[in-house]
Amino acid sequence: MWKWIKRLALSGLAVVVVLAAAIGLWWHGLDLDSQPLADPGSTVAELAFLHAPAEPRGRVLAVVTSTASLGDSGRRGGYELTELSRAYYTFLANGYEVDIASPDGGEPPMRTDDDMVAADYAFLNDPQARRKLAATLPLASVDPSAYAAVYFVGGKGTMFDFPGNPAIHDLVRTVYQSGGVVGAVCHGLAALLEVVLDDGTPLLRDRRVTGFTNAEELFLIKDARAVFPFLLQDGLERAGAQFVEGAMYLDNTVVDGRVVTGQNPWSTWSVAEAMVRALGHEPVVRERSGEELAVQVLHAYRRDGIDAALRLRKQLPDADKRLLLMHALVAAMQGHPGDAWRLQRLARG
Repeated sequence: MWKWIKRLALSGLAVVVVLAAAIGLWWHGLDLDSQPLADPGSTVAELAFLHAPAEPRGRVLAVVTSTASLGDSGRRGGYELTELSRAYYTFLANGYEVDIASPDGGEPPMRTDDDMVAADYAFLNDPQARRKLAATLPLASVDPSAYAAVYFVGGKGTMFDFPGNPAIHDLVRTVYQSGGVVGAVCHGLAALLEVVLDDGTPLLRDRRVTGFTNAEELFLIKDARAVFPFLLQDGLERAGAQFVEGAMYLDNTVVDGRVVTGQNPWSTWSVAEAMVRALGHEPVVRERSGEELAVQVLHAYRRDGIDAALRLRKQLPDADKRLLLMHALVAAMQGHPGDAWRLQRLARG
């Protein structure tokens, strides 16, 4: 996600905006490239919350896109690794085996980013996970009755091969009507748009959901309305859903019965854990990542102001400084220099 934002910041108009807001020195003060990243050598053994997994509780199917490019726009599609890996390990830690499927089967197109945490690199270094990923199950061959829950991974490619997919419709309908849980994050919500239950009721009608917002989409891709068949928020609202819009690029997870949805990649952990709760279990205790701690601080800033956020920042010294700085950059690019300066101050602690 942040690769998109950094490209925008370094493009002609965005540079003008940032420089105008920050007087040049502010940009230098961001020092984003010097911020530490997770260790690419991270392994499953280092994920403490996996050390004592719960007793076996069934299976969860994670579904990723097979679409590698966004129509004829020249832009890359694929699924977001971070939205798969974090949920994958959450389900495993809570007693669920995880299968991975895609519309076409085989190895799907992956997108990685520079905001990866240890769990994401551990997934890349996990032989069992990589074997599943190299040979994802074709959706048409999946037995929906085998799963307690289905989880739709985001990624912009989903906007092309999830909507109108009859295998997805059958999968969601079967899991939901058998008492299972349906979850989706970010663009993964495209899977739910046209699902109709056996009694003729659209799954999304009058249901509270969230997903990647128009504001988030259009900030990253100015011509998004031309790139995609539709914008996800528009599609969800047309389907009769009550769309719950949260702050840009912050965790926002909405639970409506046995349907659990998340707004963007930063919602992945909370979506997966909310799905575990919807399945009737309290998730295992897990140490929050620096990224999640930074999201807490940013929520405090949006809700209660800079002083409250600074107090919380001091209580959470491990909050990811890089994420705080990236939100300062977004604020500058949106023409909000006051927010940009305050968020940079928040990053310094």
